[in-house]
Amino acid sequence: MTPDPTGGLIRFVIAGRLNRDFILPLSGQPQLDIMGGNLAYAAIGLNLWGETSGMVSRVAQEYPRTWLEKFRSLGFDLSGIREVQGSLDMRRFLAYDSLETVHTENPIQHFADRGLAYPPSLLGYTGRAPLSSNRTQPTTQTIQISDIPESYLEASAVHICPVDYLSHLILPPVFRQGHATTITLSSDPGYMQPSFWEEIPLLLSDITAFFTTESEIRALFQARQTDLWEMAVQLSHFGPEYILIRTLSYGYCVYDRMEDKRWTVPFYQSQVVDPTGASDAFAGGFLAGYRAHYDPLEAALMGSISASMVVEGSGAFYALDAMPGLMDKRLAALRELVQRI
Repeated sequence: MTPDPTGGLIRFVIAGRLNRDFILPLSGQPQLDIMGGNLAYAAIGLNLWGETSGMVSRVAQEYPRTWLEKFRSLGFDLSGIREVQGSLDMRRFLAYDSLETVHTENPIQHFADRGLAYPPSLLGYTGRAPLSSNRTQPTTQTIQISDIPESYLEASAVHICPVDYLSHLILPPVFRQGHATTITLSSDPGYMQPSFWEEIPLLLSDITAFFTTESEIRALFQARQTDLWEMAVQLSHFGPEYILIRTLSYGYCVYDRMEDKRWTVPFYQSQVVDPTGASDAFAGGFLAGYRAHYDPLEAALMGSISASMVVEGSGAFYALDAMPGLMDKRLAALRELVQRI
């Protein structure tokens, strides 16, 4: 895209994927062809705490510009959004049976099971089964060094959403060579597997905080370790100051290597309509909180509140309609439920 006219110093940068989402949520109406992708939700998680960022992603030429303009109107810089020539299917299908179960394949069957007409804009979509990341060959969505505007290297804080192994390998050193002193990274399932074990130390060497899920970290460690806290300790030895693990049962495990402290931060008990983007909103909220307080626990609390706002409705922008003061009230209530391990 052309340089963003908003100007000004960019303090935050978020890199990730944008999608055209087709969602069958837990409740409510189907969401057909709406703006989605982990970048969108992470940006909203950050913005809920009053911050904006530069955005880095790759999109097809036909990606709706009105969706991106919404972020520009909020104060985000879009000069890191690059149009890709050629074919790039940006559709993403998600059907939720429960908080724990989401389907990403066979959309025809899921629409039929719910008695819904199949959207013409989803014709030809078969779904994407999780694939192993490629160590050497970039895809059309792999973020390249040339995709990063020079002005983004002035940012002091960066979050990298799940993309692919090569993107995660390339980006942290680039931003470290700039002015970034805080870099957070969310794991991608394509490399959270035993065959990538030898690559993980290099991947995490420039990271401030590493976000992952219980299922992904267990897949990576397989038989090496079964205790979540010990897994966190081991990964922290590769470089990250903080390891955060999202569990399904009790919230987030937060490990602070520098202080050798461990906490559990629960999910805020909101009414979940659509779980899409919860982990990404958490990451955006964490980044805002960490740069405001330099306290991993306070940052995790703020991340959990960002996630709680997003899941109460569908679409990345839903949470922006929250009542004034609601987030601070939730933050105070959640702070009382933290447990030191």
